[in-house]
Amino acid sequence: QVQLVESGGGLVQAGGSMRLSCAASGIIFSRNTMGWYRQAPGKRRELVATISSGCTINYADSVKGRFTISRDNAKKTVYLQMNSLKPEDTAVYYCNVGGGYNSAYWGQGTQVTVSS
Repeated sequence: QVQLVESGGGLVQAGGSMRLSCAASGIIFSRNTMGWYRQAPGKRRELVATISSGCTINYADSVKGRFTISRDNAKKTVYLQMNSLKPEDTAVYYCNVGGGYNSAYWGQGTQVTVSS
């Protein structure tokens, strides 16, 4: 079955950096768009970034210039490099298969907390 496992979350000070990883299994990874979403307390889950099988990339306006999504097809892993972190980036971060909000496949999430 499809399994997505995120890692790399934690606590960081504002202005710091963090890299999230999402390891996938049960899918032909190289053929799939992968996405990162986040959900802050009391807020709706929102798109952070997507990367297609051909490495076409899309970012939310709120993270452009600060976050970088990438993929390693050999490792079946998608990454999210987050720089210049702000307190408002605090959320649970999820990866998914397909990149859409209604994806059937999501990871369990990893908490990112940015202190001011």
